[in-house]
Amino acid sequence: MLTTQRLKRIVDSDYDIAELYYSTLSSINNLRLTDREISLLAFMATSPSFDKKVFSAKHSTTPATINNMISKLKKMYLLTRIDNKVTLNPRIKLNFGNDIKLEISLVHRQTNELVSEKLPD
Repeated sequence: MLTTQRLKRIVDSDYDIAELYYSTLSSINNLRLTDREISLLAFMATSPSFDKKVFSAKHSTTPATINNMISKLKKMYLLTRIDNKVTLNPRIKLNFGNDIKLEISLVHRQTNELVSEKLPD
């Protein structure tokens, strides 16, 4: 038997959609991301270029804290380095200027079946 539930959330900005998206990814995948880490991912996804000073001022944090978050998110394969720049993993980078329809399937594990996937670098 399959249960279907539809939810709709109206938000004000691309950043708000990105924050909801990364928060959902964190919850559904048990990533345990902090609010500030989710904000960093949303900021990187919606800014034309990542500027630590701008993020630092907006979120009252230090460059050292940002570097620690980046290091952690890289180890989790959520961030990657492309052309010597830290950027979002392309698998989780969406155009948040568009509306997003997110489909989530929660399935029962079958006997002797292991479900585990790491995001590639």
